[in-house]
Amino acid sequence: MNYTVKEIAAITNAQIIGDKELLVKNIAFDSRIIYSTKNTAFIAINTQKNSGEKFIESAIDRGINIIISEHHDPQFQDTTWIIVENAVEFLQKLAKHHFENSNLKSVGITGSNGKTILKEWLYQCLWNEFPTVKSPKSFNSQIGLPLSLLQINPSHELGIFEVGISKPHEMEKLEDIFHPQIGLLTHIGSAHAANFKSEEELINEKIKLFKDSEVIIYNGDNLLTDNKIKTLYSSKKLISYGFKKENQVFIKNDITKDENVLVQYFDQEIMFPVHQRDEATLTNALALITVLKELNIDNHKIIEKINALKAIEMRLEAIEGIKNNIIINDSFNLDLDSLKTALQFLNEYKKPKRSLVLTDIVGVNSNSQALYEEVSELVNEQKFDSVFLIGDEITKFSHLFKAKAFTFINTQELIDSKHLTEIENQIILLKGARKFEIEKLKDILELRKHDTVLEINLNAILHNINFHKSLLKPGTKMMAMVKANSYGLGSYEISEFLQHHHIDYLGVAFADEGVELRKKGITTPIVVMNPEQHSYEAIIEYNLEPEIYSFRVLELFYEAVQKSGYDKKYPIHIKLETGMHRLGFKGFELEQLSETLENKNLKVQSIFSHLSSSDVPGEKEFTLKQLETFEKDSSHLIEKLGYQPIRHILNSSGITSYTDYQYNMVRIGIGMLGESPNPEIQKQLQSVVSFKTVISQISLVENGESVGYSRKYKTDHLTKIATIPVGYADGIPRLIGNQIGKVGVNKVLAPIIGNICMDMMMINVDNIPNVKEGDTVTVFNSYPSLKEFAAYCNTITYEVLTSISPRVKRIYIKD
Repeated sequence: MNYTVKEIAAITNAQIIGDKELLVKNIAFDSRIIYSTKNTAFIAINTQKNSGEKFIESAIDRGINIIISEHHDPQFQDTTWIIVENAVEFLQKLAKHHFENSNLKSVGITGSNGKTILKEWLYQCLWNEFPTVKSPKSFNSQIGLPLSLLQINPSHELGIFEVGISKPHEMEKLEDIFHPQIGLLTHIGSAHAANFKSEEELINEKIKLFKDSEVIIYNGDNLLTDNKIKTLYSSKKLISYGFKKENQVFIKNDITKDENVLVQYFDQEIMFPVHQRDEATLTNALALITVLKELNIDNHKIIEKINALKAIEMRLEAIEGIKNNIIINDSFNLDLDSLKTALQFLNEYKKPKRSLVLTDIVGVNSNSQALYEEVSELVNEQKFDSVFLIGDEITKFSHLFKAKAFTFINTQELIDSKHLTEIENQIILLKGARKFEIEKLKDILELRKHDTVLEINLNAILHNINFHKSLLKPGTKMMAMVKANSYGLGSYEISEFLQHHHIDYLGVAFADEGVELRKKGITTPIVVMNPEQHSYEAIIEYNLEPEIYSFRVLELFYEAVQKSGYDKKYPIHIKLETGMHRLGFKGFELEQLSETLENKNLKVQSIFSHLSSSDVPGEKEFTLKQLETFEKDSSHLIEKLGYQPIRHILNSSGITSYTDYQYNMVRIGIGMLGESPNPEIQKQLQSVVSFKTVISQISLVENGESVGYSRKYKTDHLTKIATIPVGYADGIPRLIGNQIGKVGVNKVLAPIIGNICMDMMMINVDNIPNVKEGDTVTVFNSYPSLKEFAAYCNTITYEVLTSISPRVKRIYIKD
């Protein structure tokens, strides 16, 4: 938007007090999150529960000089006021004018579930086809939609907007503001159904958005939806998608057997790989394809765009708990659909015992008996050992749950019972409606209470793996390196996730690492890269596969195999020395090696080597020499063996720089974590790790005072200093103190000052706007990045990650 105060008043019939010629480009509605005051007006929105007018002074203090309000406060004489009868209606009227005076192709998305994901997916697919504007976050309400529409500027050709309702008659107002040319109806579920008499009334309300649409794309699996749309909008272009073959767009093949998904789009077929095969993801993919086709994107591009989709983060997190438990925290909301999603996530973990905390489902207007019968059926399928039910309603149906059920009226009652703190070696799912505040249980059950956390985004790991896979031939296997506690991120948690997504091999450094994974239920083949002599019995007992790099290791391991009574050919992996001069058989030893292997009860599962400098552009000649040596020596050994083992030499940088040498398998390590020495590749990868803490205290330090041990830093002016609870015992090197290193606060870099302490360090926050105690501090993620932080430390990213202390709480995020 770009209007003068005078123009805004004319559009909305508002009254002006002050400067009529001031320009308004942005409207802010929350005084706490005003990021820019230039050309920004603050709108005071009054609701039944709160008055935005009490935040006007705060907005003016932040620098706002244009206020939109239902009342004028004369004490602020230097402020321009736009006086309106109703702030929400003003916003809607302005947005309607703005939208109708744009030349925008528009997509409007409504439904119960999937609106935000589809909006983000569409944007990812279309931003580089058309200048595109979209709703920020989940802005789809009576206030959110107008604010979204006001983002439109003359350069935009396409707009993608969510439209959400929670009560009858809301859609009529929103459709008056926004009438999309393409209407998209997602899944109709139980979200926001409480205020509607029936599903039919809910559908009738949702589809009002499409009154003036030219095209309506909808989920035709719901017969009621299908009938309503066909009856009401028979004159429009209608396209239905779903799992049923009666839809114009559906999945044609058996996805339980086939690697790819084959979509029938009218008389066309579109085939593409899908790694997540849950119903919600596949339904959203069908909707996505249908919209893209309607916007004339060809099939080849559609497949490319689907393969490049990035995950949309949601709120499921996994945390290490007390007594060897894993805590899955999903305490944001609760309806049947989100319960299904949480239960699906739970199934990625192989702990044999599991417990569930479940509250009343709030906001669903349906028969309680039928609702909780369905809930109990879903829960009973998961075979929980215990269920803890919280609320007035769900506790009435405890008899429906097959697991041992405990009932409580509120969360505090469960806390007081001490039942949860007695659980050991389980996975505990916390799933509840927000009003029950079951996040309090997470605080009790988590192992580490440290404010400093390491967040690991599992979606980003999957994206990075899939990006590297996209460079490979379809049949090429992949080994993921999870040594050194998965580079400090958590060996079991990462391995469990990779196993769920069908990684071919896992690689560890020592047998102990592999044994621990086996004990926790990891069944994927595991290669031990440095099998120490004392570990051979454990390797055999836990079905691990050793790297064999010398005749001494070969003979000793074979003796251990014989002693164990193992009666099949034991799998081993032969390491060749090709120029790194670390471990491995040399070319002149291969004749003897093949003869030695000939009569032994061993099977060479793979032959491999390691590139020392694939990440160094100036060492290409040396790397090609290594590859040439590997080709010659591995071919010679295979000829002598008389069978074809797997061959692999490429590491993460090798995959991206020397793809032609992928052989049968590649190994991914740091690339999986979103790091690449190639700037162009780096742009394609997602950041996986976020190291965060909080500000403990802010102090004003007088000029000439010293800060920290040994008085290494002295102020030269009145300085604002923040103390944060992270130090060298958490993995922060002391050498980056004294203004060498920086951390991020409110997206501004703050220098570390003074010597870093064992458990704390101090930062200069003079230049951080609106900084306060409790604010999040980013040690590394995007600002500064992991690479930048490693540069402060004068080291590489591997060392940074593996140095992070075990006392730092790891949190695993997944959508």
